Amino acid sequence: MNASTPLPPRSRSAQTRRTPAPRKTKKPKRRRWATVLLSFFAVVILGLGAYAGYLYWEFNQFLNDISGGGDDKPIASADSAQVRPVSMVLLGLDTRSGTGTLNTDVLMVAAFNPKSNTATVVSIPRDSLLELDGYKKQKVNAYYSGFYREGRSEEGLNEDQAYAYARDGMRKMLGEFFGVKFDYTAIINFQGFIDVVDALGGVKVYVDQDMRYVDNADKTNIDLKKGEQVLDGKQALDFVRYRKSNRGTADSSDFARNERQARVLAAIADKLKSLGGVTRLGNVISAVGNNMTTDIPKQQITHMLKAYYDLDSEHIRFIPLEGKWKSPYVYLDDSSVQKAREALAEELSPEGRTVGGDEAASASDAG
Repeated sequence: MNASTPLPPRSRSAQTRRTPAPRKTKKPKRRRWATVLLSFFAVVILGLGAYAGYLYWEFNQFLNDISGGGDDKPIASADSAQVRPVSMVLLGLDTRSGTGTLNTDVLMVAAFNPKSNTATVVSIPRDSLLELDGYKKQKVNAYYSGFYREGRSEEGLNEDQAYAYARDGMRKMLGEFFGVKFDYTAIINFQGFIDVVDALGGVKVYVDQDMRYVDNADKTNIDLKKGEQVLDGKQALDFVRYRKSNRGTADSSDFARNERQARVLAAIADKLKSLGGVTRLGNVISAVGNNMTTDIPKQQITHMLKAYYDLDSEHIRFIPLEGKWKSPYVYLDDSSVQKAREALAEELSPEGRTVGGDEAASASDAG
């Protein structure tokens, strides 16, 4: 870690806040670019009943492979994801070797309702300025790293505890921003995304433009052509991470990238529900389990799978936050943020929401 990176200053009340040291957790693997949270979302939440039958051993192996602070914590029946709505923060870390960064370059929050069998997913541009009292003015993707260093230097935590402290800090901060007390957090490295898509035999998506970008420093080589096609894992990762070009193709934006993330997420979910996806599910589960850290208790993961095994893209509402770019920040539109807050609150209401009309069409377009 680059110890010289400044900590995010916070108000006195925030500085005195201490998070109890969690159980020892496995350190996220040091890999580059981390959009594999998409595969976690698709597999863990839309996992098609991996608790049953011939996948029983693979699913239990998955539970053993993932790293979390509350792995074996029992869940009261009233708190089961099959009974009440649950919410979570989903983070993808940029952990490229040699950079010394821990930027969360993919950020999503999600809410699930078992009554309506629906979900709402809100994506946050990585350069967003959230402007929260008590937190440093910086891009939202820099806070995780700051929380980690705060845990190490100010709280005196060991490395594994500092990662959990950063995880908890992100969940609390985003909860304050959206007005939601998020239940859990999942953090994914990018390799699992590649592995999951490859385990599914690729995913079919519409590539909206030619994409060409090369960076010899981290061995990035994005080379995609416009049109509907089946992408393998590496190509799918290139598709969701593309933002700029140095080889003559048009640039993209954080907003367009968030839309592509939702499109690939929907494609993964639908592929998992197909006959071909079911037959490949054992390998998919293994791919996710080796690339994820989370504080979701194992029993709750099982409840979530049972509650949402038949959830498809038409019942998932994708809401990308919108705003205007003015270097170095994305200034979010108040109306966009308010829409997301209201949607999350609706999803977490006892009865959930009804899918239909423009909402269903929007979900279909995202897929």
